[in-house]
Amino acid sequence: MVIDLITPALNEERAIGLVIEDIPKEIIRHIIVCDNGSTDHTATIAREKGAIVLLELERGYGAACLKGMNWLQNLSDHEKPDIVVFIDADYSDFPEEIPELVKPILENKADFVIGSRVLGNAERGSLTFVQKFGNWLASALIRFLYGYQFTDLGPFRAIRYSTLMNLGMKDRNYGWTVEMQVRAAKQKIRCTEIPVSYKNRVGTSKVSGTIKGSILAGYKILYTIFKLL
Repeated sequence: MVIDLITPALNEERAIGLVIEDIPKEIIRHIIVCDNGSTDHTATIAREKGAIVLLELERGYGAACLKGMNWLQNLSDHEKPDIVVFIDADYSDFPEEIPELVKPILENKADFVIGSRVLGNAERGSLTFVQKFGNWLASALIRFLYGYQFTDLGPFRAIRYSTLMNLGMKDRNYGWTVEMQVRAAKQKIRCTEIPVSYKNRVGTSKVSGTIKGSILAGYKILYTIFKLL
C-alpha cells in the first residue's frame, strides 16, 4: 500500500528536521509539510530534508491539513495514496512508531487509527492538565452522544485515503482532530486506537502553551462535538 504523510507546521524550524529524519522512508512515499505561514526557516529546512512544502497563509491547524488533502486530491487516480498519516511538526510524537500506527489498516482490521497518548507512554509534563481534562471530557461526550469509545484526540493518526475523503472534513482550526473522530463515529467507520509514546515538544505550543489558545481550543472542541449531532 502507498502511504503519504501530512504534517502542519508553524514556526517549527527547531523541530521539523528532526521529525522528517525520523520518518521511516521505506514505508512513506511523500512527506507533505503544510507551512502555515511560518516566519522562520521551517519551509527551507523541510525542503532540504526532502519534503514537499505547501504554503497555507490562513492560520489554522485544520486549514493546513486541508491544504495537504487538497494536494493529494489533485494527484492522478493512479498516484493517490492508500493511507494518509497525520503527525505534528513539533517532535512530540515518535515518527518511528508509524509502522505500528498503520498496521491495523494494513491488516484490514480498521480504517482509522488514532495514536493514543493516554494508553501509551507520555513523558512527564508533555500533556498539560488542560489537555488531559479536555481529552477525558471530549472522549466521554463522544461515547455518550455517538456511541464510540476513544481515549484521546491525539494528532498522530492514520486513515485510509478513501475514508478520509468521504468524511467531508471542514474545520480550519482547533476542531480538526475531534471533527475527524465525530464524523468517523457518525459514519460508523471502523476505528481503533493504539498506544503511542509522547514527549515534551520542541519549542512553545501555540495552543496548550497559552491561556487564550487553551480556551479557544476547548470551546471549539465542545462546539464541534455538539454541532455535528
